[in-house]
Amino acid sequence: MRANHLLTVGISLALLGGVAANAADVNVAGAEGLTKKSGCMTCHSVTQKKDGPSFKAVAEKYKGKADAEAALFKHLTTNPRIKVDGKEELHDSLKTKNEAEIRNVVSWILSR
Repeated sequence: MRANHLLTVGISLALLGGVAANAADVNVAGAEGLTKKSGCMTCHSVTQKKDGPSFKAVAEKYKGKADAEAALFKHLTTNPRIKVDGKEELHDSLKTKNEAEIRNVVSWILSR
């Protein structure tokens, strides 16, 4: 019984360590700078709903989904059409072609 408990605690700590490591890998200043430069903060905020959802709400929407990173990467790079107040609008992509910078923003949003 004690061995099972220790195994469960060990696995839990390893999983939490993995989450912390992923969050630590995010370049927060770089992500914030690129989202500001790209105009994202005009419609989005980290915690408050504006014209678009907060990044916290986006992270909650994708939490636990295997395709979260891929879906968000596609959304941030393809200028998709979105609905805002019942009207279709073009969602601008990030102002970079650097895949590492884009992936950093995706990780930053998902870590909110």
